[in-house]
Amino acid sequence: MADAADIQRELEDEHERRLKRFRILVCIDGSEESYRGLDYAARMGGADDCDIILLYVRTIDQGLHSGGMQVRVARENMLSWGLELPGIRYLRKGLDLLIENAELEEQWSSTVTHTDVEGDPLGDNKVEYRNTTGKSIVLKLKTAHDPASGILDQYELGPYNLIILGADRKRGLFSRQIAQRVARHAPCSVLAARELVPGRGHLVCTDGSDMALDAVRRDALMAQRFQAPMVSLISIARDDGDLQAAEDAVARAKDAVSDIGLEVLNTYARIGDPVDEIIEAGKEYSLIVMSDTSKSSIKRMLVGSVSSKVLAKAHNSVLIIR
Repeated sequence: MADAADIQRELEDEHERRLKRFRILVCIDGSEESYRGLDYAARMGGADDCDIILLYVRTIDQGLHSGGMQVRVARENMLSWGLELPGIRYLRKGLDLLIENAELEEQWSSTVTHTDVEGDPLGDNKVEYRNTTGKSIVLKLKTAHDPASGILDQYELGPYNLIILGADRKRGLFSRQIAQRVARHAPCSVLAARELVPGRGHLVCTDGSDMALDAVRRDALMAQRFQAPMVSLISIARDDGDLQAAEDAVARAKDAVSDIGLEVLNTYARIGDPVDEIIEAGKEYSLIVMSDTSKSSIKRMLVGSVSSKVLAKAHNSVLIIR
């Protein structure tokens, strides 16, 4: 039987393994947008160095009525999918979108893990599928008081490079308010998916700051994970006097993307309100990409940056780079 020191070493080794990989947390709620987000993750995460974690957050005791389900049965169900527990149907659909059954049986091994949660008979459960290349797909059924708290708590078990969640409340748990809360507090990049259609490229915003330029580089590296990466750049001037600075910002960002080995599709330097101009230009793209303007989640909450306003108002998907 492993002692505490052995368990700690295993945890440290696993953490080090994760740090070397590109890990995407996809929040599934049964909505069309959450599966569009998963499709985007699959396109981005096709390489062997990428792990995809599917997360369904259920509220404490959701549908179980305090003791109506034995933990043993729940554990077995996470692997066999024989019963209809809250969220499992959605996770199973996500798995089917990623791996065909024949491939799953032949090439992927599975491990089931259970963690008790006080006040809930099901607790947290996950199944990790890992193939011979070391690539992992994880299904996580997590218990929390609310979806945003569950997603942010899951990050602490990560880490993750990117969190993807649907941001419309047509048929799922996630709303724009939840997406904004996650984007405000998550330490990693967050993609709020709305009408997410792959293949239209990224519109990356820059204001000429070092932080924005770093976001341009990081998005370009992320875009390289697609077979046909397309990156466009935009900078907004408040008035005619700032137009030259906006043009310089775009030129500097274009050089940074070119240095990484990507071609810039389009560049824009416009005059007007940054939020309105970015939202209008971004309609033609898969993603509007923005840098986080503050490292402090408290400052993001109080100040209300351009990125947070675009995330709240945009008609299509928004990626906040952090």
